[in-house]
Amino acid sequence: MSYYPLTSIPDYYGIDALLTEEHKLIRQSIRDWVESFVMPQIDQAAQDHTDIPGLMRELGKIGALGPYIPVEYGGSGLDQISYGLIMQELERGDSAVRSAASVQSSLVMFPINEFGSEEQKRKYLPKLASGEMIGSFGLTEPNHGSDPGSMETYFKDMGDHYLLNGAKMWITNSPLCDIAVIWAKNEEGKVQGLIVERGMEGFTTPETHNKWSLRASKTGELVFNDVKVPKENLLPGVTGLKGPLSCLNSARYGISWGVIGAAIDCYCTAVQYSKERKQFGKPIGSYQLQQKKLAEFLTEITKAQLLCLQLGHLKNDHKASPAQISMAKRNNVKMAIDIARESRQILGGMGIMGEFPMMRHAANLESVITYEGTHDVHLLITGMDITGINAF
Repeated sequence: MSYYPLTSIPDYYGIDALLTEEHKLIRQSIRDWVESFVMPQIDQAAQDHTDIPGLMRELGKIGALGPYIPVEYGGSGLDQISYGLIMQELERGDSAVRSAASVQSSLVMFPINEFGSEEQKRKYLPKLASGEMIGSFGLTEPNHGSDPGSMETYFKDMGDHYLLNGAKMWITNSPLCDIAVIWAKNEEGKVQGLIVERGMEGFTTPETHNKWSLRASKTGELVFNDVKVPKENLLPGVTGLKGPLSCLNSARYGISWGVIGAAIDCYCTAVQYSKERKQFGKPIGSYQLQQKKLAEFLTEITKAQLLCLQLGHLKNDHKASPAQISMAKRNNVKMAIDIARESRQILGGMGIMGEFPMMRHAANLESVITYEGTHDVHLLITGMDITGINAF
């Protein structure tokens, strides 16, 4: 039995007809890279709790880092649907791979491109796009996750530099990062962004160990103990929570596409297994209970695909609201984690083995359903949009 399901990629509503030829070429190129580079080593990386060596440079080579960043700054100048399709194919490989690209693109390159000075764009973006430089994003703190407005990290104006103190937690790529985009409060209590570089005295990045999720990704902290940050490293284009929240909107959009890839990987594996595994003299796919599960998987994947495609059009037109993005992130992650769990049951005992992707995807999605806005918080965002009443 083949582990990697190369056929039956679901397109039940003919959505491909709504994509451009460029979209399909981009998707295929990323899919081919995932099949050849990620799939052969991802289970071992997850088992060993280690990242894939050279991943960021490989992502840079295939144009998966900041694909919507303008060409003049090292990006590919692609549209938002292309970005979504790239995230989908990367997460079909593993959520850790998509997370690495998502953080680099939406949480590091995006704010520098949107809010940075011309000098900052030219200094950092090309190296981030190539994977020569690795970035991380510091918003969540040990005491403040869903409530970023209560952050305690702060900086003071010391005349010729800023002095930064505080800590950030649950940071993807922290132990590897060359730079970190940090959100902290100034002396007036207003949130601003700073670019902190590895090597600045007092800046450390301890790694988080013993994770049961995203095991093929490096996670850690960002700790600042009287770090002297040059004034030219302040992001000049934004003040307030609008800055980090706009980054999260971009990342959440990418997640809503990405998790479809994880669901597709589980669905395709389950379909293939159900046709080949025989019990009581016939394939288990011939039984009603298994067909019910597969039909529900395909229905939910199709709904998620349509949701993302329209959201992509709204993003291209700069009309996508934060609440619309929250709805897609919440719905699609829940869809993917449910399919990962249920498809594991179709495989029975084999579903827990590393030769099949279900348990790895299910464990990863336990992080994805929490990070960049928890499942419950996204529900409250939609509720507030409906009623106009803040329930936080």
